[in-house]
Amino acid sequence: MNNNNLKADMLQAMRRLAKSVTIISTSNGTQRFAMAATAVDSLSTEPPSLLICVNTSASPHAALADGADFCVNILGVEQQDLAHLCSGAIKGEARFERGDWQTSEEGIPFLADAQSSILCRQDGRMTYGTHTIFIGRILRIRTSPTITPLVYLDGSYTTTAAPARMIAAAG
Repeated sequence: MNNNNLKADMLQAMRRLAKSVTIISTSNGTQRFAMAATAVDSLSTEPPSLLICVNTSASPHAALADGADFCVNILGVEQQDLAHLCSGAIKGEARFERGDWQTSEEGIPFLADAQSSILCRQDGRMTYGTHTIFIGRILRIRTSPTITPLVYLDGSYTTTAAPARMIAAAG
Protein backbone atom coordinates (compact mmCIF):
# COMPACT_ATOMS: atom_id res chain seq x y z
CA MET A 1 0.00 0.00 0.00
CA ASN A 2 1.46 3.37 -0.95
CA ASN A 3 1.57 6.36 1.37
CA ASN A 4 -1.27 8.22 -0.41
CA ASN A 5 -3.59 5.23 -0.03
CA LEU A 6 -2.60 4.82 3.60
CA LYS A 7 -3.32 8.51 4.26
CA ALA A 8 -6.75 8.27 2.58
CA ASP A 9 -7.56 5.06 4.47
CA MET A 10 -6.50 6.66 7.75
CA LEU A 11 -8.74 9.68 7.12
CA GLN A 12 -11.67 7.35 6.36
CA ALA A 13 -11.00 5.33 9.51
CA MET A 14 -10.87 8.51 11.64
CA ARG A 15 -14.33 9.52 10.33
CA ARG A 16 -15.61 6.55 12.32
CA LEU A 17 -14.08 7.75 15.60
CA ALA A 18 -16.69 9.86 17.40
CA LYS A 19 -15.02 12.69 19.32
CA SER A 20 -16.28 15.47 21.57
CA VAL A 21 -15.88 18.89 19.99
CA THR A 22 -13.82 21.45 21.89
CA ILE A 23 -12.52 24.94 21.39
CA ILE A 24 -8.90 25.42 22.38
CA SER A 25 -8.36 29.00 23.55
CA THR A 26 -5.14 30.80 24.42
CA SER A 27 -3.49 34.22 24.40
CA ASN A 28 -0.02 35.56 23.74
CA GLY A 29 -0.67 38.51 26.06
CA THR A 30 -1.82 40.88 23.31
CA GLN A 31 -3.95 38.66 21.07
CA ARG A 32 -6.48 35.89 21.79
CA PHE A 33 -6.76 32.72 19.73
CA ALA A 34 -9.47 30.06 19.47
CA MET A 35 -9.75 26.96 17.32
CA ALA A 36 -12.17 24.05 17.17
CA ALA A 37 -10.50 20.72 17.92
CA THR A 38 -11.28 17.07 18.46
CA ALA A 39 -7.65 15.98 18.99
CA VAL A 40 -7.87 16.31 22.78
CA ASP A 41 -7.50 13.58 25.38
CA SER A 42 -6.87 12.97 29.05
CA LEU A 43 -3.26 12.11 29.80
CA SER A 44 -2.92 11.36 33.52
CA THR A 45 -4.62 11.87 36.87
CA GLU A 46 -1.22 12.00 38.65
CA PRO A 47 -0.75 14.88 37.96
CA PRO A 48 -4.12 15.83 36.44
CA SER A 49 -3.25 16.59 32.83
CA LEU A 50 -4.42 16.37 29.25
CA LEU A 51 -3.00 16.72 25.78
CA ILE A 52 -4.02 18.64 22.69
CA CYS A 53 -2.75 18.23 19.14
CA VAL A 54 -2.46 21.43 17.08
CA ASN A 55 -1.48 21.72 13.42
CA THR A 56 1.63 23.85 13.01
CA SER A 57 -0.32 26.01 10.53
CA ALA A 58 -3.19 26.73 12.98
CA SER A 59 -3.53 30.29 14.29
CA PRO A 60 -2.89 29.50 17.99
CA HIS A 61 0.19 27.39 17.26
CA ALA A 62 2.78 30.19 17.53
CA ALA A 63 1.47 31.34 20.93
CA LEU A 64 1.37 27.75 22.19
CA ALA A 65 4.85 27.03 20.80
CA ASP A 66 6.07 30.06 22.78
CA GLY A 67 4.71 28.45 25.96
CA ALA A 68 1.26 30.04 26.33
CA ASP A 69 -1.15 28.36 28.73
CA PHE A 70 -4.50 27.27 27.30
CA CYS A 71 -8.05 26.20 27.97
CA VAL A 72 -9.95 23.22 26.58
CA ASN A 73 -13.61 24.26 26.30
CA ILE A 74 -15.86 21.22 25.83
CA LEU A 75 -18.88 22.24 23.75
CA GLY A 76 -22.54 21.35 24.12
CA VAL A 77 -24.82 20.56 21.18
CA GLU A 78 -26.30 24.08 21.44
CA GLN A 79 -22.83 25.51 20.62
CA GLN A 80 -22.49 24.01 17.15
CA ASP A 81 -22.36 27.51 15.64
CA LEU A 82 -19.29 28.34 17.77
CA ALA A 83 -17.58 25.16 16.59
CA HIS A 84 -18.26 26.18 12.99
CA LEU A 85 -16.95 29.72 13.53
CA CYS A 86 -13.76 28.44 15.17
CA SER A 87 -13.22 25.88 12.40
CA GLY A 88 -12.25 28.56 9.91
CA ALA A 89 -15.52 30.33 9.05
CA ILE A 90 -14.11 33.50 10.62
CA LYS A 91 -10.65 34.48 11.83
CA GLY A 92 -8.95 36.20 14.74
CA GLU A 93 -10.73 38.22 17.38
CA ALA A 94 -14.08 37.79 15.58
CA ARG A 95 -14.18 34.24 16.99
CA PHE A 96 -14.75 35.77 20.44
CA GLU A 97 -17.83 37.81 19.45
CA ARG A 98 -20.22 34.92 20.21
CA GLY A 99 -20.45 32.97 23.43
CA ASP A 100 -19.75 34.01 27.01
CA TRP A 101 -15.98 34.51 26.75
CA GLN A 102 -14.16 35.51 29.92
CA THR A 103 -10.52 35.69 30.99
CA SER A 104 -9.05 33.72 33.89
CA GLU A 105 -6.78 35.31 36.49
CA GLU A 106 -3.87 33.75 34.55
CA GLY A 107 -4.96 35.59 31.39
CA ILE A 108 -6.38 32.52 29.62
CA PRO A 109 -9.58 33.12 27.62
CA PHE A 110 -12.30 30.58 28.44
CA LEU A 111 -15.89 29.95 27.37
CA ALA A 112 -17.93 30.34 30.58
CA ASP A 113 -21.00 28.66 29.08
CA ALA A 114 -19.15 25.56 27.82
CA GLN A 115 -20.05 22.09 29.12
CA SER A 116 -16.65 22.20 30.82
CA SER A 117 -13.72 24.60 30.66
CA ILE A 118 -10.40 23.04 31.63
CA LEU A 119 -7.73 25.66 32.32
CA CYS A 120 -4.20 24.34 31.82
CA ARG A 121 -0.64 25.45 32.41
CA GLN A 122 1.47 24.23 29.52
CA ASP A 123 3.80 21.52 30.80
CA GLY A 124 5.52 20.13 27.72
CA ARG A 125 5.34 19.75 23.97
CA MET A 126 6.52 17.52 21.16
CA THR A 127 6.30 18.06 17.40
CA TYR A 128 5.41 15.08 15.23
CA GLY A 129 4.72 15.41 11.51
CA THR A 130 2.34 18.30 10.85
CA HIS A 131 1.26 18.71 14.48
CA THR A 132 2.56 19.62 17.90
CA ILE A 133 1.32 17.74 20.95
CA PHE A 134 0.96 20.12 23.90
CA ILE A 135 0.63 18.80 27.44
CA GLY A 136 -1.53 20.80 29.81
CA ARG A 137 -1.30 20.42 33.57
CA ILE A 138 -4.80 21.17 34.83
CA LEU A 139 -5.11 24.27 37.02
CA ARG A 140 -8.88 24.53 37.37
CA ILE A 141 -12.08 23.12 35.88
CA ARG A 142 -15.46 24.80 35.46
CA THR A 143 -18.28 22.34 34.71
CA SER A 144 -21.93 22.84 33.81
CA PRO A 145 -24.54 20.54 35.35
CA THR A 146 -25.92 19.89 31.86
CA ILE A 147 -24.46 17.08 29.75
CA THR A 148 -25.37 17.55 26.08
CA PRO A 149 -22.06 16.96 24.28
CA LEU A 150 -21.41 18.15 20.76
CA VAL A 151 -19.85 15.20 18.94
CA TYR A 152 -18.13 15.04 15.54
CA LEU A 153 -18.66 11.82 13.57
CA ASP A 154 -18.29 11.08 9.86
CA GLY A 155 -17.83 14.74 8.96
CA SER A 156 -20.96 15.93 10.79
CA TYR A 157 -22.00 17.22 14.20
CA THR A 158 -24.26 15.08 16.35
CA THR A 159 -24.82 14.39 20.05
CA THR A 160 -25.13 11.47 22.42
CA ALA A 161 -27.52 13.39 24.67
CA ALA A 162 -30.90 11.84 25.28
CA PRO A 163 -33.82 13.52 23.49
CA ALA A 164 -35.56 16.19 25.59
CA ARG A 165 -38.65 14.04 26.15
CA MET A 166 -36.51 11.24 27.62
CA ILE A 167 -34.75 13.71 29.91
CA ALA A 168 -38.09 15.15 31.06
CA ALA A 169 -39.51 11.66 31.67
CA ALA A 170 -36.48 10.68 33.72
CA GLY A 171 -36.76 13.82 35.87
